[in-house]
Amino acid sequence: MDAPGDAEGPRPPGDGPAGSTRETPRRLSREQLYVLISAASVNLGSMMCYSILGPFFPREAEKKGASNTIIGMIFGCYALFELLASFVFGNYIVHIGAKFMFIAGMFVSGGVTILFGILDQVPEGPIFIAMCFLVRVMDAISFAAAITASFSILAKAFPNNVATVLGSLEIFSGLGLILGPPVGGFLYQSFGYEVPFIFLGCIVLLMVPLNMYILPSYESDPGQHSFWKLISLPKVGFLVFIINSLSSCFGFLDPTLSLFVLEKFNLPAGYVGLVFLGLALSYAISSPLFGLLSDKKPHVRKWLLVFGNLITAGCYMLLGPIPILHIQSQLLLLVLILVVHGISAGMSIIPTFPEILSCAYENGFEEGLSTLGLVSGLFSAMWSVG
Repeated sequence: MDAPGDAEGPRPPGDGPAGSTRETPRRLSREQLYVLISAASVNLGSMMCYSILGPFFPREAEKKGASNTIIGMIFGCYALFELLASFVFGNYIVHIGAKFMFIAGMFVSGGVTILFGILDQVPEGPIFIAMCFLVRVMDAISFAAAITASFSILAKAFPNNVATVLGSLEIFSGLGLILGPPVGGFLYQSFGYEVPFIFLGCIVLLMVPLNMYILPSYESDPGQHSFWKLISLPKVGFLVFIINSLSSCFGFLDPTLSLFVLEKFNLPAGYVGLVFLGLALSYAISSPLFGLLSDKKPHVRKWLLVFGNLITAGCYMLLGPIPILHIQSQLLLLVLILVVHGISAGMSIIPTFPEILSCAYENGFEEGLSTLGLVSGLFSAMWSVG
């Protein structure tokens, strides 16, 4: 594994002395393998816990006296507090410790997922609503801690292959988003409200002792730079705008696409999830490929961003499609567009993290956990804004 002084992730392959990718061992060290296992576990577990609410929680909340507006706010507060927490954790990761932040985030996330499962025992009305907000906020903060630490640890362990590793781990994020709703829905129909949350919460908690044992510790001195200096860099500001835009695109699809499919094509509710599957699978499969390309040929990242965003814009014009195109909406066309959108999203999202990291190093940010924490926190926070 490369020494900390050789952690020159954004440097093009072969450009430099001992720390270059040309001399990086192809086989993973045991430490790198453990880091991958830990990051995969948090991606899979957290995404399953995040996506489990969709199929049945709104109906249960209505029974407890929550209006549609309140239910929307319960879902929406997650992104707000993840945004705030990501800034804090990214700035103080060196003081808190990346491993402790990672483990604590997973532990709290598993615990509050179980707590969500017993909310049906809470009296209906304001008490139920307040408890939903409290548990959801705690879940957002714990997720921000775990994912910010995960990004930082990955970038530290794989300084020359950041995009490849992050892209590969998107498979587990996509898998979590795919498995969460059907697993949650099945357990809900079979055993009731409590079991889905208790089941997934216990799985996340079981990952905690495993990660305590296998995850390495990384130490670093506090840095001299801040979020504001990082985000004030013109290139970083542009990349942040891209992250916001792509996150907004995904956020727009979540509440609207299912209703559109149900009304336009009269599909049974169970088939709506299969429509989303085209987007999730194509993104999960293409992300590692674009990550590998971003690391092997850093100069193509800008072209991936350009064409990825152009294709994404075209996909959204065709999803409806927009009236001026005079194209009749068809289910097969919709699924095809979602598959293409998943690929274009991989082109656009994966290069942003290594590009921000590269820009930070080029502008005098020190190479170490402090800068990695700032970049990780900024990425998570800006995704939450969208």
